[in-house]
Amino acid sequence: MSLTGVARLFVGKPLHPVGQDGRMALSDHLRELRARLLKAAFVIVLGFVLALFFFDPIFSFVNEPYQQAREALGEERTIATTSGAAGGFLLYLKLCGLAALVGTSPIWLYQIWAFILPGLHRSEKKWTAVFAVIAGPLFLAGIILGYLTLPKGLEILIGFTPGDLTNLVEFNDYLSFFTRTLLGFGIAFEIPVFVVLLNLAGVVKGKSLGAHRPWIIVGSFIFAAVMTPSGDPFTMSFMAIPMVILFLVSEVIARFNDRRRDRKRINAGLSPDEISDISEI
Repeated sequence: MSLTGVARLFVGKPLHPVGQDGRMALSDHLRELRARLLKAAFVIVLGFVLALFFFDPIFSFVNEPYQQAREALGEERTIATTSGAAGGFLLYLKLCGLAALVGTSPIWLYQIWAFILPGLHRSEKKWTAVFAVIAGPLFLAGIILGYLTLPKGLEILIGFTPGDLTNLVEFNDYLSFFTRTLLGFGIAFEIPVFVVLLNLAGVVKGKSLGAHRPWIIVGSFIFAAVMTPSGDPFTMSFMAIPMVILFLVSEVIARFNDRRRDRKRINAGLSPDEISDISEI
């Protein structure tokens, strides 16, 4: 295939006329999807290659919570290891691949967004843009909080090792633990966004959220206990308390939105059997 042909694969230009409402032929939609997937894959591969040159700082960043826990416990209590002749090489690839996915996420997420965007109505575009702006910082805040609580969680977990034993931490297992914890915190911080989305869609009412508030608070602590592998009260509380606060904020937003929506209705608050005033019609 010529360079021009390869370039066309990445462009995904429609071959059929596009309607005034933006409608495209199915083949053109598939062509655009292929182009955006190729762009996303190319960016991830490029990010992986760049990560290979920055392996040492990436490794130090991931390893730092473990090192802090190790220093707090005493360096003789635990040692990080890797097993197998190819263990170090596989760790190299795994860590750089993870860094590439995270580092290039704004670009490949944009490709997904750009593919979906033409199919949304104007109001839907506005709301999705607003929530994308809110959800991004919330997810990042969750990850940062998860990273800050990891050393204490690791210290508590490794601290259960009897004094006469040395805890050998296989680094691939630690990397999975590291990833799960940070993702758990990030997802936990996104839950209020989904609550507000459900309210805007008319699925959940603010009054209903208030009625079920005690159960939701208990559920937040249960969710935190499941999502924090360490299981200690310190790490669990660091996830659950912000979740509860964000839920309360989302409840206030939902109640405000319900009142705003009710004011727009002529007969807001009338029961199905109540007769409306004809002068209001």
